[in-house]
Amino acid sequence: MEKIWIVANKSEGRKMGTKIQIDNKTIVKIEEPKKVDVVMYNDDFTPMDFVVDILMSVFHKNEIEAVAIMMAIHKGTKEVVGNYVYDIARTKVDICLRKAREKGYPFLVKIEA
Repeated sequence: MEKIWIVANKSEGRKMGTKIQIDNKTIVKIEEPKKVDVVMYNDDFTPMDFVVDILMSVFHKNEIEAVAIMMAIHKGTKEVVGNYVYDIARTKVDICLRKAREKGYPFLVKIEA
């Protein structure tokens, strides 16, 4: 018998999948990658304007959203600012931390599963 291969292939990129064999057919089940939260923490030294700027430039929030998130962080201890696949989350965290260190701020942003 001839096996028929059904393969999901996107020209924009590959997704992780699982091959399933049914009789003489193999089907690739495509799964969405797991996402993680990017969390910003409150501190008493990083200026509020800097946090708003980061939220707008890195996380693409509009000014109203950015100010609301910044105030939630300021009033609490931490706030989720986005939910991304790991690689994108890691890149955003690295950009935030680099910008904060360049300015000398102890700003803290982490990835939480």
